[in-house]
Amino acid sequence: MPEKLKRILFFAAITVVPTLLIWIPFYFNISKFWNIPLPKSGMATIVANYDGPLYLVVAKTLYNLNLIRLNYSFPLPLEYYAAHFPFYPLLIKLTAGFFGFPYAMLLITVISSMLAIYFFNKLIIDFVGRKSALWMTFVFSIFPARWLIVRSVGSAEPLFVAAIIASLYYFRKERYVSSGIWGAIAQLTKSTGILLFFAYAAAIFLPKIKKAAVSQRTSWLSSLQLATYLPIFLIPLSLLGVFLLYQIKFNDFLAYFHSGDNIHLFFPPFQIFNPQQPWVGTFWLEEVIFVYLFGILGLAKLIQKKETALAWFVGIFFVLTLFISHRDLIRYSLPIVPFLFVAFSETLVKKEFKIAIVLLIIPIYLFSLAFISQNVMPISDWAPFL
Repeated sequence: MPEKLKRILFFAAITVVPTLLIWIPFYFNISKFWNIPLPKSGMATIVANYDGPLYLVVAKTLYNLNLIRLNYSFPLPLEYYAAHFPFYPLLIKLTAGFFGFPYAMLLITVISSMLAIYFFNKLIIDFVGRKSALWMTFVFSIFPARWLIVRSVGSAEPLFVAAIIASLYYFRKERYVSSGIWGAIAQLTKSTGILLFFAYAAAIFLPKIKKAAVSQRTSWLSSLQLATYLPIFLIPLSLLGVFLLYQIKFNDFLAYFHSGDNIHLFFPPFQIFNPQQPWVGTFWLEEVIFVYLFGILGLAKLIQKKETALAWFVGIFFVLTLFISHRDLIRYSLPIVPFLFVAFSETLVKKEFKIAIVLLIIPIYLFSLAFISQNVMPISDWAPFL
């Protein structure tokens, strides 16, 4: 069997097998696993996990406000759906004719997850070599547990993470057309895709600005090689396209910013430690400090490795997370996780870490089952979603 085919089958296996293991207890309506009670609503539990049903609404209606108003009873303002960018639901729409909308959503999530795993492998090879890259890719397929969860339910995160990794991978290789296309896909999937553009602008132009004071204007402008980087502008152009779509559908160019209680950025930073914040609601938050710790250490290591583009993206994204006031901070931090693997790669290939991951497989699985069983949107009538 050709080596490339073996690797693809390996990526498919570590994508599909963990997800199937998550689905099995729900598919067979098991009432309890390892003493963890599970709902007996079958795969509806998987499909109803946040924010899958909201993406199904967009996929079914393509932001048609009248259809949303008449068919869906979620107690949400219509503008709330502007927070759910169009690319992921559009892919669901395109495949729903073959599988039905709920299973099309899960299929797109699984395919997107494999893309993320594939591009992660391509990226990590540059840091640990092919042999260790297979181990690292396996770890990335299940860790952190929140990543395993989002790639086992209806979620745009796997597609977003795949596009982010691909864009940064091609940017490092100076393949700016591919980087720009994948960056645009990321932007069309989630609002924070624009942070890629800011990271690229900083990585490209800040080193050149230092030379402006000691260079002639014409020679300095020519040294910028702007034409080379034009594909990167696909990212803000795709965001402009989304806002133009919202002008048509919502009659509001800035509908995303008017989507209600969905943008969880607050000043001053660290408002997540305020238990009265609506999306926090608890003071049991010490693990958030560890999230910040790994983010800071990972950023420092990327800077030491002189990985300019990766460091800028992680740095900008990490600073943004300091202003996020939401209990589910790890989900919001998932786009930087692949690059923290890069940062800590020397540690993650050691024997001690391999033993630790083996011991963590069961806790990861149990946490995933418990989380999915509880993170369910109430849906009384499934007919409009089918």
